[in-house]
Amino acid sequence: MTEVNKRKMLVEKRAMRFSFLGSAAFVAAELISFFWTGAHTILMDCIFDGMDLILIGPFMVLIPFLYRFESLFIILKYSALLVVCAGTIVDNIRLIQSGGHLVNAGDVAAFELFVMAGCLAVLFALHTLSKKYSSQIIQSELYAWKLDTVTSCGIAIAFLLQIALEHTELAWVAPYMDPLVAIVLTGLLLVEPVKEICENVRELLLFSAPSETVDHVREIAAPEVAKYGAEITFLEVVQTGRKTWIEIYVREKSDTVSVRQLAEATRSIREKLSGDFDQYCVEVVPDVEAAPEEERYPQEKTYAEHLPEREAV
Repeated sequence: MTEVNKRKMLVEKRAMRFSFLGSAAFVAAELISFFWTGAHTILMDCIFDGMDLILIGPFMVLIPFLYRFESLFIILKYSALLVVCAGTIVDNIRLIQSGGHLVNAGDVAAFELFVMAGCLAVLFALHTLSKKYSSQIIQSELYAWKLDTVTSCGIAIAFLLQIALEHTELAWVAPYMDPLVAIVLTGLLLVEPVKEICENVRELLLFSAPSETVDHVREIAAPEVAKYGAEITFLEVVQTGRKTWIEIYVREKSDTVSVRQLAEATRSIREKLSGDFDQYCVEVVPDVEAAPEEERYPQEKTYAEHLPEREAV
């Protein structure tokens, strides 16, 4: 493992450890608050953070192995969150059908404002670490904390609104406020898990990268191989987690491209792509099957073509 990758792994370990400790603190606080207020909205936050905590813990010691199985890890994590979100929606729909329930809106709003402040602090610390190195795992943690910040703010606003409506004609809304807020916020949580699961399933199955990525690689690679009189006949870009595999097949009309030229073109393409991918491999390969045999070897004649000449002699 290179020194650069070691430093990246160290940053990732620090980020996940910090996220784990932050999640543990908030899960404990949310669990206590749920038993104090009985708010299902807080319970939803607790379950969401608790699931994230359960998934982060065991994998903290497995970071070196996640480089190969990062896509699988992301799929498992977001699938679990997806199940939790769906279950939360069903439970709160049942609660609304049964007439809802009242909670102390002031206590819930105050607690959520406190949680929002704590989430902002953790988010700022993780964002600072991500400037040194950013991976899918770190980005997924950043997303989780951003979501916690936004949801805490939304919950606080919703329950402050409930307080404002207590002495109005809309006071009847109060019993339904908690489950309604929980359903709306949980529905918002469903977007990112579905998106990440689809993307990482594609990567896990070694599907090709998006056409925009392939076109970008082609724009960079084509001029480099053209310096040696070659052209690209086939280009494939496959992404597996943070790994990107780029295979470029080239053909040269006079069939004189050398190994040294291929190596120089490969090195140049790697340098130009260094800012676009985290970990990547570039291979420039001569495509010996790109042209018919008679075009590849025009100076040679077959044995049958030599027969008239031999008979004439």
